[in-house]
Amino acid sequence: MTAIDETFATRAEPEAGTARHADVPGSGTAGQPPSVHPDAIAALMAANHGDPFAVLGPHRVGPNAWEVRAVLPEARAAALVMDGRTVPFEKRHPDGFYVARIAGEHRPLYEIEVESWDGTKRRRYDPYGFGSSIEQYDVASLREVGTNLVYRMLGAQSGQLDGIDGFRFAVWAPNARKVSVVGDFNDWDGRRHPMRLWQDGGIWELFVPGLKAGVRYKFEIRGPDGSLVPLKADPVAFAAQHPPETASVTHGSGEFDWRDSGWMSTRGAKDPRHAAISVYEVHLGSWARVPEEGNRYLTYRELAERLIPYVKDMGFTHIEMLPITEFPFDGSWGYQPVSLFAPTSRFGTPEDFAAFVDAAHEAGIGVLLDWVPGHFPLDAHGLGLFDGTHLYEHADPRQGFHQDWGTYIYNFGRTEVATFLAANARFWLEHYHLDGLRVDAVASMLYLDYSRRQGEWIPNRYGGNENLDAIDFLRKTNEATYSHAPGTITVAEESTSWPGVSHPTYTGGLGFGFKWNMGWMHDTLHFMQEDPIHRRYHHHNLTFGLLYAFSENFILPLSHDEVVHGKGSLLGKMPGDRWQKFANLRAYYGFMWGHPGKKLLFMGGEFGQEREWNHDHSLDWHHLDDPLHKGVQSVVRDLNRLYVSTPALYSRDVEHTGFQWLVADDQDNSVIAWARKGAKPGEVAIVVSNFTPVPREGYRIGVPQAGFYREAFNSDAGVYGGSNLGNQGGRHTDDQASHGQKQSLSLTLPPLATMIFLLEG
Repeated sequence: MTAIDETFATRAEPEAGTARHADVPGSGTAGQPPSVHPDAIAALMAANHGDPFAVLGPHRVGPNAWEVRAVLPEARAAALVMDGRTVPFEKRHPDGFYVARIAGEHRPLYEIEVESWDGTKRRRYDPYGFGSSIEQYDVASLREVGTNLVYRMLGAQSGQLDGIDGFRFAVWAPNARKVSVVGDFNDWDGRRHPMRLWQDGGIWELFVPGLKAGVRYKFEIRGPDGSLVPLKADPVAFAAQHPPETASVTHGSGEFDWRDSGWMSTRGAKDPRHAAISVYEVHLGSWARVPEEGNRYLTYRELAERLIPYVKDMGFTHIEMLPITEFPFDGSWGYQPVSLFAPTSRFGTPEDFAAFVDAAHEAGIGVLLDWVPGHFPLDAHGLGLFDGTHLYEHADPRQGFHQDWGTYIYNFGRTEVATFLAANARFWLEHYHLDGLRVDAVASMLYLDYSRRQGEWIPNRYGGNENLDAIDFLRKTNEATYSHAPGTITVAEESTSWPGVSHPTYTGGLGFGFKWNMGWMHDTLHFMQEDPIHRRYHHHNLTFGLLYAFSENFILPLSHDEVVHGKGSLLGKMPGDRWQKFANLRAYYGFMWGHPGKKLLFMGGEFGQEREWNHDHSLDWHHLDDPLHKGVQSVVRDLNRLYVSTPALYSRDVEHTGFQWLVADDQDNSVIAWARKGAKPGEVAIVVSNFTPVPREGYRIGVPQAGFYREAFNSDAGVYGGSNLGNQGGRHTDDQASHGQKQSLSLTLPPLATMIFLLEG
């Protein structure tokens, strides 16, 4: 499944005088006398020695003599085993510092046999008997924003060193005085596995031979002042414990048996801007649950069996998951992640998650992930004060603390942090074959004064409020993802008028593929919530979005944010009696699917859920027993199917030449109409909405081409729960000029309804 597993290259220990780590005077490095300075032993036994390889492991003490040293606090006795012989260790410190002497010309490969206090014996290889498996140029490359070395070198990597299986641990903690890896395999004892430091990169690393997958671990870190920080989860862990437990978990080796080669081979050839994109936004933990089993979550594999066929049947082209990078608090919905490289264990293993993605691709469904590079929570096991200093976050709270969310803000100006985050973006697209990232809270990243009063923020070097470091990070990340994962998309949740969000970086843009059109969402929902008798005074809320509709590559979002925090459901926002509420919602969906821009709808909206979304409960699937709810579901299904089969409705979404106003100024009747045009002659769709409960007979609309216009969609159809008023399947044009066109249609407009007509012949 992974591209991280490998056979690590064997690296001999540096010769005396060329050590890449900090030597401790008198600690017994190669060429020094065999005795070890008592201070070095005391530091090791106190888990406070910053250079364990200078003391532990094999050290030459003569032309044909070696001394092997080990910290074994769990041992009653110990012996060194090599070449079929056993050499007893001598205990030099009561807490478990052992020394054994052996003869030999070459650096030995040996095992240590430990007899525990209950008499059991176990044999294992010594981590300090192996050289480093990291190259200097790899350490230097960790400062290149866009590299994938972050997840190929850091974290817990399974592989072989000198032919021995194990895990190599590596972590960036440049200001730490000492780092140990602790876990189930060493009784969480920081004396047992202290790590080696590459000073010029701040990387601590250690190969632990014989370690298997599925083992819990963390890092024990002493800060620059010598004090212990709380045990830290691995920032590049590939698996993690189920919250509220907080340990990282060794992931294991092996390739997942991907079956999506066809999908992946053609993905890069597509231009998403000219493709049909209709996104079903999902919170995996509450789409559906298993009430008969304690209301438990569905697993990734169960979701593959139930969610994906549902999305396919509903005609959506993509699933967008609320964040599934491991996060501690259910109530954050994943927007406060801790382990950015680990799919949450709430729903299964990393392999289970890969199977979910694979099943989606097999069904022809793309998978997008809500990605959160803007901030992270203060949980003690997380990234905050990681090595005893403000490493990942700004030290100044005016730059490093988000007041609204109570979270730390990444220091985008620190190259290693930007590299870490950009590599994470690549990881999900390449390693797990995801098809895109929706980047959360971009506005909070772009503006230094976001949600801050005067005096609570620091201007940039030019005196402005733009976060220049975040801008640079976003541009480089977008360049890296589009370069290394062609055919994928990045989407900005950006709520301001920042220019060029979805424009290429070489033109000065941020480089996103798409941007959520938050203005369209706010304006049109405001219009829909008005009583129809008052809508004439708010007609501009329908039309204003078309003034800027082609300034960006837009996605029209009706997201989870619109159905939480007391906002009620989409259905609940609609005015009128029960029939009118459903009619309004059906008409609104027709208007949305006919409008320029890709589509996004949060789960539950597709069948008109009545209550506000609650992440602790399943959607109200019992609503589908009601014909009106079933009708809304059918509307969304039919709109999706019409949308993906009609190039006029999607192929020129981002081009003003694909749109033509027909009726923009009939505010008195709350009627609006336009033409959508595809790239080929004859690809014409007419979208007409009547947002009052008054039927209108003989309503004339000018159209750009003569012919028969088939009524392909009518939200007032009886099968949807409407009044079944329409145009008997379609209308032929008349040679009567109207709305600046030479030919026109005389239409019946149902009440509170949207219709879509397609030119035929």
